[in-house]
Amino acid sequence: MKHLVRLTDWSRDDVNAVFKLADAYGKGKGPRTDGVAALFMPSTSLRTRLTFERGADLMGLQAILFPPETLDKPESAADVAGYLANWADVLVIRHPDIGKLETLVATRRVPVVNAMTSINHPCEVLSDAYALKRTRPDLRRLKFLFVGADGNIVRAWQELATVLDLKLTQCCPADLAVPGLEWTDDLEAAIKQADVVLTDSVGPHRRALAPYRITRKLLERAKPGVLFNPCPPFTRGNELSADAVASSWPFVGYGFKASLLPVQQAVMVLHGAQLTIFICALCSAPHAISAMNSLVAAISAMSFAVFRRTILH
Repeated sequence: MKHLVRLTDWSRDDVNAVFKLADAYGKGKGPRTDGVAALFMPSTSLRTRLTFERGADLMGLQAILFPPETLDKPESAADVAGYLANWADVLVIRHPDIGKLETLVATRRVPVVNAMTSINHPCEVLSDAYALKRTRPDLRRLKFLFVGADGNIVRAWQELATVLDLKLTQCCPADLAVPGLEWTDDLEAAIKQADVVLTDSVGPHRRALAPYRITRKLLERAKPGVLFNPCPPFTRGNELSADAVASSWPFVGYGFKASLLPVQQAVMVLHGAQLTIFICALCSAPHAISAMNSLVAAISAMSFAVFRRTILH
């Protein structure tokens, strides 16, 4: 049974399997499923909730929504998972406490997908990496610059960088740096070397991070073709200036976030160990059979506990 709690629990092959399935879903050719996704999401969730719910519906899953506080009851994780395993095929959880997810994983009763914690946000970073890979196929050749304080977004990028061997540098005051991550406080020098610039909200560090605000003028000093991908929700006048996101270059945020839908569909189907998978061969042409076999290989690579395939003619 496979889970997604921390990206460092995955291998490069796991990430590639998600990307391959996301390709299929992006083309409307991903596998259809028959099952239930239990979503634990706050009412304030916007992009993550919408894309998980919409993605589930498009692929044939019934999405049933709960507030994350449902998991805060004084009921043991073993009991929660034991009962939910009767009806749910995958648990998609957005909760500040990653420990809640880890205790459910430890029961080995139902697959768990991390839809954000205070520690990390793996689906967000996976979708950004997938979007980037579609235009810059060799991610290892790129230099990623994260400008901002220690938090769940930079830590998720750190996890992915570990798995995919990416070049990631954080730029911020020394006391806000992530332990173990390459770091600098020289924004002017760092941005000249960057291929991809990343940010997150400033949180309680608005004053300390004011000198690190990303502006259009600053981005113009970066490499030709630099991409600016701030993590939403962002605030103009805090981590970035209005002119930094005023045009389609170098700002790529809106377009990149479109990848949340197919990537999260791929994550759900690859983690729904009890799902019935319907792979639709639209015709008997060789390329259709080849595509079907590639999807089966991607799914099998993630070590399903149960996998049943039905080909619809």
